[in-house]
Amino acid sequence: MFSRLVVANRAPAARLLQQSARTHTVSATTSPSFVLVARAQRLTAIAVCHIQQGPADPILGVSEAFKRDKDAKKLNLGVGAYRDDNNKPVIVRSVKEATKRIYDEQLNNEYAPIAGDPEFIRLALQLAYGDAAPLKEGRIAGLQALSGTGALRLIGAFISKFPPGGQKPTVYVPNPTWGNHNTIFGDSGLAVKMYKYYQPKTKGLDLDGLLADIKAAPSKSVFVFHACAHNPTGVDPKPEQWAAISEAVRAKEHFVVIDSAYQGFASGDPTRDAFAIQQFVKDGHQIALAQSFSKNFGLYGQRVGCVSFVTDSAAEASNVESQVKILARAMYSNPPIHGSRIVTTILRDGALKTQWHADVKEMAERIIKMRDLLRVELERLGSKHNWQHITDQIGMFCYSGLTPEQVDKLTSDYHIYLTRNGRISMAGVTSKDIPYLAKAIHEVSK
Repeated sequence: MFSRLVVANRAPAARLLQQSARTHTVSATTSPSFVLVARAQRLTAIAVCHIQQGPADPILGVSEAFKRDKDAKKLNLGVGAYRDDNNKPVIVRSVKEATKRIYDEQLNNEYAPIAGDPEFIRLALQLAYGDAAPLKEGRIAGLQALSGTGALRLIGAFISKFPPGGQKPTVYVPNPTWGNHNTIFGDSGLAVKMYKYYQPKTKGLDLDGLLADIKAAPSKSVFVFHACAHNPTGVDPKPEQWAAISEAVRAKEHFVVIDSAYQGFASGDPTRDAFAIQQFVKDGHQIALAQSFSKNFGLYGQRVGCVSFVTDSAAEASNVESQVKILARAMYSNPPIHGSRIVTTILRDGALKTQWHADVKEMAERIIKMRDLLRVELERLGSKHNWQHITDQIGMFCYSGLTPEQVDKLTSDYHIYLTRNGRISMAGVTSKDIPYLAKAIHEVSK
C-alpha cells in the first residue's frame, strides 16, 4: 500500500526524503516507504505530544475506587444500573422471552437503515407521545439513536446546524443535572448555562427560581428538561407545576428538549412518567425528545434509543428527518439492531408488553421500598435530620443532602462509595444493606 503511495506521488515523496535526511540515516537499500512511515510517525508524535491527561469521569472513578477496595462490607452506590435484592444485574422476563424469540427466528445481521428500524421508531414514539395529535398527523420526525446519549448528541448537532431562532441559542440545563448534558451540548458548539432547579434548603423544587430564569433568558433559547426521575436529585415537578413551566416557556418562545431516560422506571407506570412530554406537546410546543431504553428494559449495553422532533407538518417532518439522517450518517452511519429488535418484539406483542409493564413496575417498586426502609431506619436510629426527602424523591437516585466531606467519610470509614454531591443510587441498595448504610449515614451526619 505504501509503495503505491510513493509511486503515485513521486514529488512529495522526494521532498519527504530530503527533509528526513536530517533525522534519519538512509542507506542505499532503505525502502522509501519505510522512510515515509518513519517520517509520518515522527510527525504524529509531534502533533499529539502536547495532549494532557483528561479528567476522570466522576462516576466511573467511584467504580474504580470501589474495585480496589478489599473490605467485605463495601457498597457501590455510584453507578446508575439496576440490581435485584441480592445485588445482581437483572435480565427482565419480557426481555428474556423476546431474546429467545429473536434467536429462534434466525434473523440476519445486515445493516439497519440510517434512520433505524421503522417499526421500532413507530412503537417508541407511541410509547412516549401516546395519542398526541402530532403523532396521528405524521408531524413527528423520528430516528433510532444510540440510547439517550446519542439522541441528545443528534439534537445538539441539529440545533447547532439549524438554530430555532436563526442564530445559535444558549442551551439551559437544570442546576444540577446529569453531567453529560453540559458536555454533549458544549461539544455540539453551543453555549451552555444552568437554570435554577433544586432548592437545597427544602431538598425540593425551586419553582420560583426556575420560572424566573425561564423569563430572564433571551427569547428562543433552548431549555432542557428531564421527563421524570430527575438525575441526580429525584425531584420532579408536579402536574400543575409542569403546566406553569410550559406556559412560561411558551411566553418566551423557547425551544424545549426533553430527556426521557426512565419512562416506566420512575413510578412503575409508563403513562404517568410520560406526563411532561405529553403536556408540552398538548400545549403546542414543538419539542425535541431523547428516549433511552437502557433502564426501563435493562438494555444498558445494547444502546437502544430514539430521537424525535415535533414539527408543523408531515412535509416538514420529512425534511427534518432527512437532515438528522445526514448528521447520523457522519457520526455512526447506522444504529445497532439487536437491542431495538428486543424492544420491538416486546412492544408489538400484547402479552409481552403486559409482561414488560409488570417487569418495570417490579423494578420501580423495589427502589421505592428501599427508600421507605432507609428513611425508617434513619428515624429509628434517632437522627435529628428530616429525611422525608428520601421518600419524596422518585426514581433511581436519592439526592441525600450529604456534604462532600460527609461522603468522603462514608468512603474512608465505612467503605461506601458514591459521588461527592451526595447522590445515592437506590437501585444498588438491598434490604440487607439498609442497617449498615443507615448507621453509616447517621454517624457521618451527626
